[in-house]
Parts: sequence; structure tokens; C-alpha cells
Amino acid sequence: MAQIDDMALFVQVVQSDGLAAAGRKLGLSPASMTARVNKLEQRYQVRLLSRNTRSIALTEQGQRFYQGCLRILEEMSAIEASLKGEGSLLAGSLRITAASDFGRHYVAPALAEFVRRHPAVNPCLYLTDGLSKLVEDGLDLAIRFGNLPDSNLIAKPLMENRRVLCAAPEYIAQYGLPEKPDDLLKHRCLVMERMGQPLNEWYFHDETDFSLKVQPAMVCSDGAMIRQWVLEGCGIALKSYIDVMRDIKMGKLIPVLEGKVRGFSPNDTDTIGLQIIYPSRKYQPRQVKAFIEYLEEWLKKAL
Repeated sequence: MAQIDDMALFVQVVQSDGLAAAGRKLGLSPASMTARVNKLEQRYQVRLLSRNTRSIALTEQGQRFYQGCLRILEEMSAIEASLKGEGSLLAGSLRITAASDFGRHYVAPALAEFVRRHPAVNPCLYLTDGLSKLVEDGLDLAIRFGNLPDSNLIAKPLMENRRVLCAAPEYIAQYGLPEKPDDLLKHRCLVMERMGQPLNEWYFHDETDFSLKVQPAMVCSDGAMIRQWVLEGCGIALKSYIDVMRDIKMGKLIPVLEGKVRGFSPNDTDTIGLQIIYPSRKYQPRQVKAFIEYLEEWLKKAL
């Protein structure tokens, strides 16, 4: 148990923002705290903390170690609770990342209802259309569109999806309906940005597969804002069908170039799956497993 104790001590140091403050909570002298942290760094042959007389800061290796300690300690706590007969109560942290638009409309309300049923669960939802590193960022799971192969991650399909070009009726009335992909070069295209790069190369298929580099009229890194702009008649956007399905059914948006759209990548196909992605672990925290199962059932009713 010495390693577990060292992990708990390291977490306390980080959360207390200092060796002395952590030592007071643990009943250890500053000298003892310093010796324990030094021993940890010697064991792994890395610098975990940058220290001076007033403050500490995690190094890159220290951040990874801290996030790993949190997961291991939480899993140990859940195992102990189960062994003591307290396993019926779901508790602990639940750190999720999801695409901005889908996260707002589906994940956030599902999570709110889940926490109402299990108030001891402490959730944190990160909405971003960028790429997240689950292990490095200390995340339990991600909900994403598309194929995201990674040998260290497990992808669980939720449902099929596809990309769709769409525009508001007001925009079509003013600018006309594109009849072929090349027509998009004359239109106002609303473009997603990812990691500083505009996703303005759109992929299509007809008799052959091909791509078209559109001229961005408006650019945003937030998919929910792209959807808002297209609803306001600002231009044509390339979206996941699930994100705009309700708008299309209500007549607020009109599909464009149906049957010809692939997506943002040459690897995109006619279907782009919605997946839950999580780290490969022998033991998955109970609250994480329970939310995955809950979200699957919730989406069947919502979509």
C-alpha cells in the first residue's frame, strides 16, 4: 500500500498548493513532506513538481502522474465501498468531453437527469470541438463523431450518423440552391476551425470521390455557433445530421446537395458514427459505466 499512500500524499500536495499546507493536513513536518516527494521523483526518475519557497507547479510529467493518481484513488475508493456493502450508491467524479453542439443539446440534459438520480456523482462537462487527450487530460470519456482509432482507447458505437450540408430557407431564397458542389465556390460557406486550421476542404462523392476547397465567409471553432449562424441565414454549413436533424424536420434548415456529401476528411464515408470513447482499463469506475449505459438509453428516446 506504500505506493497508494504516496499517491494520496502527492494529490494532497497538489490540491493544497504546497508541501507545508499538505503536511499540516496530514500531520507531517515540512521536512518529511519534502523527503516523500523527493523519494517519489527518484523512484520514477522524473521531476514531478517545480518548487520554490512560495509555490509549487506541476511539470508535464507531474500533471500526468497527478491525473493518474486521481483515477487510481477513486477506483480504490469505489472498490472498498463495494466490498463494504455500499456499492448501491453511485458516487465520485465524472469527467466528460463532448462536441459543442451535440453536447449542449443531448449530453448536458442527459447528464443533468443522471445527477438528479445520483446526487453523489460530481460531474464536469467539457464542451469543445477540438481534439482532447483523455488520459493526459484526466477525462473519463468522450462523445465524438467519426472514427477515432487509438490503440489505448476503446470506442463504443452509439448510433449511425452522416454529414449534411444545410442552409436556412431565407438564405436559399436570396442566394439560390447549389445544384453541384462547384456551385459552393459562389456561396457563403460557414467553416469550422480546429486547432487553428479552418476545415474548409469539403469532401464529396459522385461517380468518383473528390474534394473542394471552399472560401470561408465566417469561421468559428464552436460547432454550436456554426449552427446558430446557419439558422440565422448567414450561409451554408457542413454539419453532423444529428446536430441539425430537428431543424431540418421543422423546416428551419434545408439540406443541400443531398447524396453527394462525405465530410471533412477523405476517410469519411456515407455514415459517420457517434461513439463513446474511453481509456482501456480493467476496472472502470461504477459511475462512469452507469452513465454510459444511461446515455445509450437516453439517446434512444431523444433521437
